[in-house]
Amino acid sequence: MNDRPVVLVCGAPEQEQERIRAAAPDADITFAARAADVADRLPDADVVAGTLDPAALAAAGRLRWIHSWAAGVDGALFPELVASPVVLTSSKGNGAVPLAEHALMLMLMLDRDAPRWMRAQGTREWDRFSHGELNGATCGIVGMGGAGTALARRAAAFDMRVLGLRRESTRSVPGVERMYGPAEVVEFAAQVDFLVVTAALTPQSKGLLGHEAFGAMKPTAFYVCVSRGGIADDAALLAALQEGRIAGAGLDAHDVEPLPADCPFWSLPNVIVTPHNGATTAATRRRGVDVFVANLARFVRDEPLGNVVDKTAGY
Repeated sequence: MNDRPVVLVCGAPEQEQERIRAAAPDADITFAARAADVADRLPDADVVAGTLDPAALAAAGRLRWIHSWAAGVDGALFPELVASPVVLTSSKGNGAVPLAEHALMLMLMLDRDAPRWMRAQGTREWDRFSHGELNGATCGIVGMGGAGTALARRAAAFDMRVLGLRRESTRSVPGVERMYGPAEVVEFAAQVDFLVVTAALTPQSKGLLGHEAFGAMKPTAFYVCVSRGGIADDAALLAALQEGRIAGAGLDAHDVEPLPADCPFWSLPNVIVTPHNGATTAATRRRGVDVFVANLARFVRDEPLGNVVDKTAGY
């Protein structure tokens, strides 16, 4: 019988493996590209870093802890895992900085109609026009976790007014003038010049932004999504864009990914599409490993883990 904790680490960069080993030198650690590559070890595993499906979870009879390399765990929370006693942690916060930067980039591109400059460059046309500025505009952020909080600081640095919307509307965030709850989404949407989604996708947030919310927005306002698709109802968003009820959208996260080639968002002149690429940085990956390394050290010392997911709430 192996008394050493058995840890299966799936998908960790090779250059980070020694750092992971150093966090638990007495553990039996196996590295693999995917959980399927170490299926024979699942029955003995105490810890898995990576993604499991229901069959793999059922095979892992000793499993005590799963770590998700992703910050959002909506794809990992199948019913069997929610019902199990296995602790789930995430890399929440690892992509906050680049997501906030990506949202700000999309806001600037939309406000200044950067695609118009790119089209003009392609035809060598000197196309000068009047455009907006972020100074004095209102940024409304849906989801005030790491990315939302990071964006709030950056928006405030641009002298923007910042409003927030979160499930617990009584919790304040520095730099946010007022916090709204989900039931107040229409009132919230009516005030903003940029409605930016940084929230996790949960049963409560899915479809939060529908025809009523988009109908309440100013015709000059923009929608930006950098966390998860599905929080906005795509049909409602598409209608608002096509009918000119909002000015445009910057979409990095999509309800279906990859975004299908026949999706109308690709060809709308007032939409900027990026391929869920906002947090794809080396530093994001490194910060995710930081979270796991710190928790692995806690696990072998039998201490409480950080970044534990509330499996019922979904984040």
